[in-house]
Amino acid sequence: MHQIKINKFTLSNGLRVLHVEDKTTPMVAVNTLYDVGAKDEQPNKTGLAHLMEHLMFGGSINVPEFDTVMQNAGGENNAWTSNDETNFYDILPANNIETALYLESDRMKSLSFSPESLNVQRNVVCEEFKQRNLNRPYGDLAELIRGLTFEKHPYQWLTIGRELSQIEKMSLDDVMDFFFSHYAPNNAILSIVGNITLEKTKILTEKWYGDISPRKVPIRHITPEPQQTKSRLLKVTRDVPNNVIYKAWHVPSIKTSDYYVTDVITDILAYGKSSRMPQNLIEKNHKFNQLDAYVGSLTDEGLIYVKGTMEDGVTFEEADLLIQKELDKLKESPIGEREMQKIRNCYEADKLYPSSIETVASDIAGFEMLRDANDYLTQVERHNAVTPEQVNLMAQQLLNENNCSTLYYSKRQQA
Repeated sequence: MHQIKINKFTLSNGLRVLHVEDKTTPMVAVNTLYDVGAKDEQPNKTGLAHLMEHLMFGGSINVPEFDTVMQNAGGENNAWTSNDETNFYDILPANNIETALYLESDRMKSLSFSPESLNVQRNVVCEEFKQRNLNRPYGDLAELIRGLTFEKHPYQWLTIGRELSQIEKMSLDDVMDFFFSHYAPNNAILSIVGNITLEKTKILTEKWYGDISPRKVPIRHITPEPQQTKSRLLKVTRDVPNNVIYKAWHVPSIKTSDYYVTDVITDILAYGKSSRMPQNLIEKNHKFNQLDAYVGSLTDEGLIYVKGTMEDGVTFEEADLLIQKELDKLKESPIGEREMQKIRNCYEADKLYPSSIETVASDIAGFEMLRDANDYLTQVERHNAVTPEQVNLMAQQLLNENNCSTLYYSKRQQA
């Protein structure tokens, strides 16, 4: 990771540009990160950021078919939306980079809005909502645990939206207001990684983005989540094949150094088949057929999740107790150096050898939005600096009953 050099500069309109030259590839990744996500929506208009992502592929005033032009240049593209951000990426031969810069700058500047485009994309998103949330087993799991955990903060709803009816009612004025308030050069980070020099990057970004005017981006006024002081429990019954227990604890933001400690905690609990919970609760005791622990990396405040699919005959109370025993071990007993080193090796292998130039492009943009792109270069060192004592202390502070929300997701009993 230390081999790369991240160059940074800002255009006069506020667009932040990151550049990494990689001469080992004939390709280039163009990544555009907008500092807008589902947390910027109103409670009665959720799903707007995700709908906006789809509309960004609906064509601009000058280019009615974004994907076709990209494919003709030998490229591919996609996007994703989270609670905190919206990310678009393009990968194409380096000698065709101007195609990507033209397309991305054009839709930033002059996205096409029409009732026809809105109807098409709104119907696509509605079908996605039905498929993912309404018509699929366990489709509402994430929505239920998020709503149980957050009572005030807009993290309480998922990116897809909280209700299908809200998406169905989105108007052209809604999406236009949202676009012109957030999808602006002064609210974006453009990262370019691949076989292109810094000098050429400066020339081309000025050429394609320099004339886009900055916009007035509203100041966020987000209600912070009050500290949870009492355990919460929700029980639901659904037509699903297995019972699932889902638990969540509030943890510090991904912007803090404590994030790396929480990441180590979840890796110790459930990173791979040889980690603690799979070994003790699946391989040895056969109480679960699947177990996972992970950090929900959110900008304002994170969550540690533990999710388990239970074997038949195991009660929720028993499953809950077994999970709690594993957490207690983490709080009370020092983690051995061998176990810590295994976690460090896995993390290092994942981060030192990123899977693609697009991974680098999106990652450095994400770090820049949080604080500084150069934090990307030191993440392995910061992760490796986590000590067993910090893990014990953090587990004691956070993984307690008063900070915990639990969902018992029960299969319907057959008559």
